[in-house]
Amino acid sequence: MDELTSSLAEAVRAARVDRGLSANALAERSGVSRAMIAKVERAEAQPTAALLGRLSAALGLTLSELVARAENADRRLMRAAEQPTWTDPETGYRRRALSPVSGGPLELVEVELPPGAEVPYPADSYAFIHQQIWILEGRLRLREGAALHELEAGDCLEFGPPSARTFSNVTDRPCRYLVALTRR
Repeated sequence: MDELTSSLAEAVRAARVDRGLSANALAERSGVSRAMIAKVERAEAQPTAALLGRLSAALGLTLSELVARAENADRRLMRAAEQPTWTDPETGYRRRALSPVSGGPLELVEVELPPGAEVPYPADSYAFIHQQIWILEGRLRLREGAALHELEAGDCLEFGPPSARTFSNVTDRPCRYLVALTRR
């Protein structure tokens, strides 16, 4: 396992303990099995984007906050070379946390979704955040509950109320987009 996987393992475990949650309680809140949580916390499994989304939401954190904790980031300036990048081992989805972790109300995240990749997130992932997405390059098919959005470079979408969302790149080229999010 790489260093970030080990750091993520410790960040998940520390956040769970800080909130006074047992592994069983986190499993119940997140819908992730206790066995998988144990593997993540021991760095025996490299978590997917969907899994980290469920765990971070159950812990009351954004995915970027969880990754930043793993990186021990606590500053106002985040140089490009220092911005933590995480790649989903299942889909190749790459997420780069652009914002410094200074406790400010806004987070910026750049995502690259490879051709043919699809990443689903449950509604719980959005329970305490408000988001907008701006397509930088390529095309993105975004299912938001019952709504289907076909987005192209330059398009910006404000997400509605929390609902299950699936991000899909049905083209043969990568899709890059910026996500801006704040706490509700």
